[in-house]
Amino acid sequence: MFERRISRLFATLITAVFLPLASIPSAYALSMKECSVKYKAAQSAGEAEGVSWSEFRKAQCISPAEAADKPTKPAPTEAKTETTEEKPETTPKKAEVVARSPSGKTTFPSSIAAKFAAEKPAKARMHTCLEQYHANKKGGTLGGTRWIEKGGGYYKLCNAKLKGGR
Repeated sequence: MFERRISRLFATLITAVFLPLASIPSAYALSMKECSVKYKAAQSAGEAEGVSWSEFRKAQCISPAEAADKPTKPAPTEAKTETTEEKPETTPKKAEVVARSPSGKTTFPSSIAAKFAAEKPAKARMHTCLEQYHANKKGGTLGGTRWIEKGGGYYKLCNAKLKGGR
């Protein structure tokens, strides 16, 4: 009976000591937010040029134990890295997107239509523009402009005119 008490006490002691240690993350593993801040700092300092986020995170932010647990991709061949280095960056920026200007025949309403005057201003402008858009579409005078386009379509131009912006 005495041996049982000692073995239970010993088991409880071991559990009490080692269980909390197992749940503590390693001291030098960074959270995603901390790693992101570190990556941005390295980018601004010019130290992370040519290094992707995932490569940086694996090298700088993950503890060795965590890295061993995660499967890794095979290393890229030299031919593959050469082709990626030759590609120029052609990512379009938001500032570069320009709306197609409508042809000279496209008409815009000069004021909100009387039948929509009772609605809220934004809704009245939208319905007025939509009515004129359908009239232009029927007449074939849109000049390739769509209702809504990336960078601005007919609605954006018409709404700006009705607001007094143009």
